[in-house]
Amino acid sequence: MSKCIWSLCNADMKEGFVLGKDVSLPETNVHVKNPLRNLGGNGPSERSILAFFAGKMHGYVRPILLQHWENKDPDMKIFGQLPMGKGNKNYVHHMKSSKYCICAKGYEVNSPRVVEAIFYECVPVIISDNFVPPFFEVLNWESFAVFVLEKDIPNLKKILLAIPEKRYLQMQTRVKRVQQHFLWHVMPEKYDIFHMILHSIWYNRLYQIKSS
Repeated sequence: MSKCIWSLCNADMKEGFVLGKDVSLPETNVHVKNPLRNLGGNGPSERSILAFFAGKMHGYVRPILLQHWENKDPDMKIFGQLPMGKGNKNYVHHMKSSKYCICAKGYEVNSPRVVEAIFYECVPVIISDNFVPPFFEVLNWESFAVFVLEKDIPNLKKILLAIPEKRYLQMQTRVKRVQQHFLWHVMPEKYDIFHMILHSIWYNRLYQIKSS
């Protein structure tokens, strides 16, 4: 079993995930009939919300996030679970209208919000210590996402405002560039999420063989 590749969404360094051997998978919600429904979002100049989060209070990080930011600042749209409307339009609207989408861990280190943010062309802000992001073997996550330590949640707005506008625009452009790697299709297409998962498994297996 020591030579088996562990492929999972909950790629947690504290739970035994091994860099160079195991594979971090994207956690996604798939619309089976139309996986690309509502793809994309507003342009940078039309994203009036600095940061957005909404979700159930799973785990210990999200309650801390709401404790510091729920109804505290008009630029920070931080909520618990939003009322479910038809097609979840309220949630999608906020994602499409925000510069940064907060991806705070729940019970596990990963969250579907990471892929959702990329899907709606919103820069992901990942608050999840010990999380290994998907496809890290080939993608430079720091070029299109922001990583915030859990202990720095009280300084979240300060951290985001400290990012120069030019840097934000670069990251948002790169989110759109890497988006193809996180998309499901009815029939797999070159460089999409299906092929990226296969590549990650192949890459780590090859690395394992070379290291043995």
